[in-house]
Order: sequence, then structure tokens, then C-alpha cells
Amino acid sequence: MARPGSRVKLSALWRALWLVRTAVDFALPQETYAPHSIRTEGHLTLGGLFPVHSRGADGAPCGDLKKENGIQRLEAMMYALDQINLDEQLLPNITLGARVLDTCSRDTYALEQSLTFVQALITKDTSDVRCTNGEAPVFVKPEKVVGVVGASASSVSIMVANILRLFQASLLSVCGSFILFNSVCAQ
Repeated sequence: MARPGSRVKLSALWRALWLVRTAVDFALPQETYAPHSIRTEGHLTLGGLFPVHSRGADGAPCGDLKKENGIQRLEAMMYALDQINLDEQLLPNITLGARVLDTCSRDTYALEQSLTFVQALITKDTSDVRCTNGEAPVFVKPEKVVGVVGASASSVSIMVANILRLFQASLLSVCGSFILFNSVCAQ
């Protein structure tokens, strides 16, 4: 049985790791990483959309961290993936990775973020594209997601699901409900 203070320490550790990962993401090239994202390697990649930050003020896309409704949902997904990957009987010789993006509690920003999931599903004809030195360019294609977890608000779920279905990708909305898609989870 865990000691009373160990759960608080674990939560603080996760938050610290999130801040470090966010700082690292900002330092990496934008061709492969988006701001406000976490990426872990795996044979199959699951996308994640969570409101880790609140809405930004004065034109900023993101505001303060949302501990309970944002970070905890992100932690739950990452924990579940870790547990699945640790059990070799569940998916033998296959690991699940993640590409988790922050919606910043804004439906339009969530939709913009979700477009990064479908970039890998779009085929581009680059046969006639050449660099100034005559060589073919090197394109870094984002990893293909097999499904997306998240989209807390029903309005976000509807928009994201409509985009993903065009590319035959599934969305598992953790908080959306169907009474005209009113959200049952707090934003």
C-alpha cells in the first residue's frame, strides 16, 4: 500500500516532467514537433488531445496550466500506455507510442492541432519539387496515428471527429456525451 504523501509526490513529479518535456519541445525543430506536445516512440502511435492549458488572454493561444482537468487526463493516458507496454502478453512485440497535443481549452485551437494527426495520412506528390541546388527535398513526415484519445468538450469532439473520419481515423472522446453533445466533464 502506498504511503499517504507518495501520491502527491508522484503527481508533482508528473507535472515537473510535463514542464521539462514542454521546454524541450520548444527547443526542438518545428518540422517534427509542435509546441504544447508530447511524443513517445512506439510501433503504433495513438494521438491525444487534452486541455492541459486554459484559454490564453490577449491573443495568446494558451494560458495557465489546468492541473485537474488537463494534466490528470494526460497522465491517465500516458500511464495506461505504460501499463499496456509493460504487459508483454497484451500486445506481443508491439509497443504503443503517443503524440499528445494541448487543446488549450479552445475548440478552434484543438481543430488546428488535430490537423497534425492527418498530415501523415495525406499523400503528396513531390516529384516536381526541387531545391535550389537541384536535389530533391527531404520531407519529415509526421507519424501516422491509429486513433485519437481525448477532445474533452463535445463541441471539440464533433469538429475533430469530422476531420478524422475523412481519413478513417477514430476518436475516443473521454468526456463527450450525446444529449446534443453537452459536455459531462468540466472544462
